[in-house]
Amino acid sequence: MTETEFLNFAAEGNLIVAGSAEHQHMHGLSQRALRLTTEINSAYHSPDDLRQLMSELIGQPLDDGFGLFPPFYTDCGLNTSIGKRTFINMGCSFQDWGGITIGDDCLIGHNCTICTVNHSKSPYRRGDMVCKRVSIGDRVWIGANVTILPGVTIGDGAIIAAGAVVSRDVEACTIAGGIPARKIKDIES
Repeated sequence: MTETEFLNFAAEGNLIVAGSAEHQHMHGLSQRALRLTTEINSAYHSPDDLRQLMSELIGQPLDDGFGLFPPFYTDCGLNTSIGKRTFINMGCSFQDWGGITIGDDCLIGHNCTICTVNHSKSPYRRGDMVCKRVSIGDRVWIGANVTILPGVTIGDGAIIAAGAVVSRDVEACTIAGGIPARKIKDIES
């Protein structure tokens, strides 16, 4: 199985059985991510150098407006897509096996965690995993310490209040917060 085939397999929501060839492939890709995130997090890098390292990590070029304050963590990186002029603040963790899409002009707050993997509910199959994509629209502001769970879509222009746990979709141009996150109000432009 090639890298691209595996990433598509995971992003399509296929069951990844613990100990399987797919699971072992996952671990191999994690080693690559660990190497690159260690490089990102272990020393000072200029904004241009950070952009280059993140481009290598996610396997796509990032525009000059991209910004990152390390540390940053991911267990893959290659299933993340980041739009133009997006900023990711310190301490964020992206578990991107199911795919993470972040639009243009987004602000991702301190310690944001984006999860795309769920484990089996069966205690006898707990190591098995199913992945679901997280999609974040354009001009979204995600506050500090937000957790976004698998399968969530956040609409354009939305704000997620600090500390929220987002377990379901958030409409465009709304503010959502709480645990679980719920719509607080519409944003008037």
